[in-house]
Amino acid sequence: MPETLVRTSFLRTEDGRILELDVRRWMAPADPVDESLLDRARGAVLDVGCGPGRHVQSLMRRGIPALGIDTSPSAVALARRRGANVDECSIFDEVPAVGTWGSALLLDGSIGIGGDPEALLKRVGQVVAARARLLVETGHPNEPTETLDVCVETATKSGPWFRWSLVSHVDMGRLARTSGFRLTSAWEKDDRYFAQLDR
Repeated sequence: MPETLVRTSFLRTEDGRILELDVRRWMAPADPVDESLLDRARGAVLDVGCGPGRHVQSLMRRGIPALGIDTSPSAVALARRRGANVDECSIFDEVPAVGTWGSALLLDGSIGIGGDPEALLKRVGQVVAARARLLVETGHPNEPTETLDVCVETATKSGPWFRWSLVSHVDMGRLARTSGFRLTSAWEKDDRYFAQLDR
């Protein structure tokens, strides 16, 4: 994800579309929507694609063991500066404390990591505890699920192309089932869409 976390960052698709990135929200502390979502976490929490670490920071303030992972050195540096416990790695690489995570987060578009949501969910399932909970942020119900080639652009530069997925809210039940989870709750809050997956 973004190497340059600035307000003017956006994703450009290979077919020329522009997808906005809410970097301002990512850089801010967890907001009330985030906090109400985190109320659902149980046990130690792994934040996959944690970005600047606002969710990890909030969990740590609650006294909940939490670790964020992200492949972006700049995001990891920002998260560590705000005191969040973050490792620079991919979910598809070796992850600390495999099998101990009671919950995992896939928020702020992180369900798109790798361009294959089913493979991502299956991998997260390999890393978390046997009866873990996943909290996922999805796209709008009216938006399609699709896999794209995208790059991050700012006012001054473009990053490399990479595979990314957008997941419609209406497709989370199917993705949960094919990945070894079940959709136990789905909701909307302030025009953001979320799903709770359990197993």
